[in-house]
Amino acid sequence: MSKTIVEKIIQLHSDEEVKAGKIVWMKIDIRTARDFGGPNVVKNIEKYYPNEQLPDKQNIFFTFDTVAPAKTIPYANSQQICREFAKKNGIKVFDVDAGIGTHILMETGLARPGRTLVGTDSHFNILGAVGAFGQGMGDQDIAFAFRTGKTWFEVPETIKINLKGKFSYPTTGKDLVLYILKKIGSKGALGKCIEYYGECLKDLSFAEYITLCSMMTEMGGIVSFPEPNQNVKNFLIERTGENPEFIYADKDAKYCDEIVIDVNDLQPQIACPPKPDNVKDVEILKGLKIGSVFVGSCTNGRIEDIRDVAEILKGKKVAKEIMLRIVPATKEVYGQMLKENLVQILYDAGAIISNPGCGGCASGQIGMTGKGEVQISTSNRNFTGKQGAGKTYLASPITAAFAALKGEL
Repeated sequence: MSKTIVEKIIQLHSDEEVKAGKIVWMKIDIRTARDFGGPNVVKNIEKYYPNEQLPDKQNIFFTFDTVAPAKTIPYANSQQICREFAKKNGIKVFDVDAGIGTHILMETGLARPGRTLVGTDSHFNILGAVGAFGQGMGDQDIAFAFRTGKTWFEVPETIKINLKGKFSYPTTGKDLVLYILKKIGSKGALGKCIEYYGECLKDLSFAEYITLCSMMTEMGGIVSFPEPNQNVKNFLIERTGENPEFIYADKDAKYCDEIVIDVNDLQPQIACPPKPDNVKDVEILKGLKIGSVFVGSCTNGRIEDIRDVAEILKGKKVAKEIMLRIVPATKEVYGQMLKENLVQILYDAGAIISNPGCGGCASGQIGMTGKGEVQISTSNRNFTGKQGAGKTYLASPITAAFAALKGEL
């Protein structure tokens, strides 16, 4: 029976015949919990599985990225609960200095094509960037997965999106995903997967693949799989030491919908409050006065994103009274910033640079807005209150950097 990518991945992890719409038991390769939700995972395990040994412990991890380091006593207690449980059970912790959990899984090679991974992060589907099935789940579901190494799952249908045409600088992968969101809407992939195909994918960096996959949640979807390019292959070879074995859909795979989106000469995009799919050309909002800029999050916190910002800001100054906040995704990215002298360039330009983590996207570090403040953010959500009491516009690091220089779009 012909299958889509997600059907093939689940089939590799199930003893049942897999097809869209069917509920199956699925083996999980990697199970994680972050500091948000992690303590409840621990409590559920101790309540329902007291004194039982967790199987396959080398593939269970805690990642602290939401509030890192802890800025409140409750978060400090939550992280400590997870640390003590991990020590007792021989589980590895990627602590508050490590960065965003999903990015760490990719950097360490734990996430790779065909694997299944779950965690307490709603953007776990970002792992589609390396051809893996990543899924965020609730505390009880993750506790069950910790204990059993499996979960039940309804096999999703898949939408095939063909991207027609090409684009170039200053348009980026962030502009691409915002434009797709504009076209299909916040419920356009509700409960479904997406497979992306198109000539423009060949030119995207691996960081842009991460960006593209990270906003699947904002489309209501399960996980997306862009056709892998050479940059993705090179990243996986470097991280795993192996040639990646990508999972490809069968030529006659059945899709619930096929959509063509013309991206030829696509212009920079921006998502206006209060929804990620309220997307317009940046040109339309030219002159919009801003108060702050946030560069970071799982969507745009890679070294390539920060290089783009530093290149624009080098030898210049952020506009008067503008706060430019930068949060690298991981410790590795922070280290690269130091080696490449990007920290000095950004510091000289007037940026505020923080330790790795989710940053303002998770209300855990710098990046919160006050009432009346207008912010340009490279994150993935701009719902009211998500990043503070102000108004947040979602854009690429390039758009954000130029806005920081000018004090306006």
